[in-house]
Amino acid sequence: MKADLIIIGGGIVGTTIARELSKYKLQVLLVEKEADIGFGSTKANTGIIHAGYDDIPGTIKANLCVRGNTLWPQIAAELGIPFIRTGSWVVACKDEEANTILKLKRRGIMNNVPGLQIIDDRKQLLMLEPNISNKVLLALYAPTAGIISPYEAAIALAENAYHNGVQIQLETEVKDILLEKNAIVGIRTNRGLIETNSVINAAGIYSDEISAMCGINHFSITPVRGEYFVLDKNLNGYVRHILFPVPTPVSKGIVVSKTVAGNLIIGPNANNVNEKTDLATTKPGLNEVFEGAQKLVPGLASKRGMVITIFAGLRAESSIGDFIIEAYDSPRGFINVAGIKSPGLTAAPAIAEKVIQLLKNMDSDLNEKKNYNPSRESIQRTIDSLSTNQSWTNMPKDPNYGHMICRCEHVSEGEIVEAIQRGANTFDGIKFRTRAGMGRCQGGFCTPHLIRILSRELDLKAKSITKHGRFSSIVPYEVKESLMEER
Repeated sequence: MKADLIIIGGGIVGTTIARELSKYKLQVLLVEKEADIGFGSTKANTGIIHAGYDDIPGTIKANLCVRGNTLWPQIAAELGIPFIRTGSWVVACKDEEANTILKLKRRGIMNNVPGLQIIDDRKQLLMLEPNISNKVLLALYAPTAGIISPYEAAIALAENAYHNGVQIQLETEVKDILLEKNAIVGIRTNRGLIETNSVINAAGIYSDEISAMCGINHFSITPVRGEYFVLDKNLNGYVRHILFPVPTPVSKGIVVSKTVAGNLIIGPNANNVNEKTDLATTKPGLNEVFEGAQKLVPGLASKRGMVITIFAGLRAESSIGDFIIEAYDSPRGFINVAGIKSPGLTAAPAIAEKVIQLLKNMDSDLNEKKNYNPSRESIQRTIDSLSTNQSWTNMPKDPNYGHMICRCEHVSEGEIVEAIQRGANTFDGIKFRTRAGMGRCQGGFCTPHLIRILSRELDLKAKSITKHGRFSSIVPYEVKESLMEER
C-alpha cells in the first residue's frame, strides 16, 4: 500500500488536518490504532471552545486558540456539528482573585480576544447566573467562548475528509517509521508496511513515542488525568455560561458548564499518571471535582443524586509547555503535531492551517481540487423531524426511523442503522454518533437492542460485539438466537 502522506492519529487534531488536506490533490491516509475515530483523548474532555485569554501571549497556543475560535462556527455549520456560543465567565469569589481577573483581561487583549468585559456588579452577576455563589465579587466575561461535542466533531471531520478522498484505516497501530538516506520512506504497522514520504504525527499522548521513532527526542509527554461528572438533562439551564474558577499554573480549574446535548458537566481535576491507559476514576478525585464545582455553584451539593455518569480523560502535557508543531530537515518529510492539550480542541482548525503552511514550506506539491465539497449531512434525528415547527412529511420514509430504541435520548432504529452504515461497529461508535446509551439510564434499556442491531447489520455473533474494540466484549459468551429477537 502507498500514500503520498500519512496522518498518525484519528482524534480531533488528526481529523481536522485530514479534512484540510482533503482540499488538495494528494493521496492521504489517516491511521488510527483504536476501533473508531475519536476514541482517545477526544472522547473525554469538557467540549469547550475557549475564547483565548488564558494563554501566555506570543505562544503557539495563544495564537492558534484565537484563530481556531473564529474558524469553528463555519466548520460546524458546514458539517452539521452541534455548536453553541454560550460565553464564559472566570469567577472571582475572593479579593485576591480579583487581581488575577484583571491580568487575564489584559492578557486576552494582548491575544486579540474580542469583547472581553469585567462584570463587577454582584446583583447583575446573580441575575445573569442565579445559581452562582453569592460570594461572587466579579467575573471576566468572554462572549466568544462556546461549547461543542468533540467526538461528534471528529467523526464529522473524518466523514467529510473521507468523502473528499482521504483513506482511513482503523485498528492500525504504528510500530516504526522507516527511514532511508535521512528521509521517510514508509511506516510499519500491525497490519503491514505502508509506503510514504511524508508523515504527520498527531498521535496525542503517544506523540512522543512516534517522534522518537524518527530520532526526535527533545520533548516528552506526561499523561494528565482529569475526572468528570455528567448530570441529568433536568438540570439544563441550571447554569447559562461556562463557569471557570480563577486558573492555576497547572490547570484552568474545575469547570461547571452545560453541554450541547443539555446535560450539566463538571470537571476536570488534573493529576499526573504513569500509564497512558490509566482512565480510572477515583473516590478522592471525584470528591475533589464535586467540591471544586460547589465553590462556583453551591446548589450542586443537593444535586449529586442527579449524576448519570462519571468518566476520566487524559491530556497530553508536553515537557515544552507549548504546542509542538514542527517540520524537520532530519528526517525529511516528518511533521510533529504534539503536546496538544487544552486549548487543542479550540485550536484544531488553526493547527491544520499551520500544518498546510509547513507542507508548502517543504516544497510539497499542493494543488487544490476543484471538486472539494466542504459540506456533510448529519444523521437525521427522528425527534427533530417531529418537533413542533416541522411536519410529519419531513420524516424519513424508512419505518425504522419511527421505531424508538433509546428512550432517554429518543434515538430510533433508523438512526442507529445509518450510524452503522457510516462506519460505527462498536457500542461506543453508535453512542458517539447518535447519543443512544448516553441518557439517564446509560444504556440500561437500549443496550440489548443495540447489540441485536449491530449483530444483524454487521453479520456478527453477539459475543463479537464490543464496547470500544479489542478486549471490550459486552456479552462474553454465546447467546441463543431466540434471545436476540426483539421483544
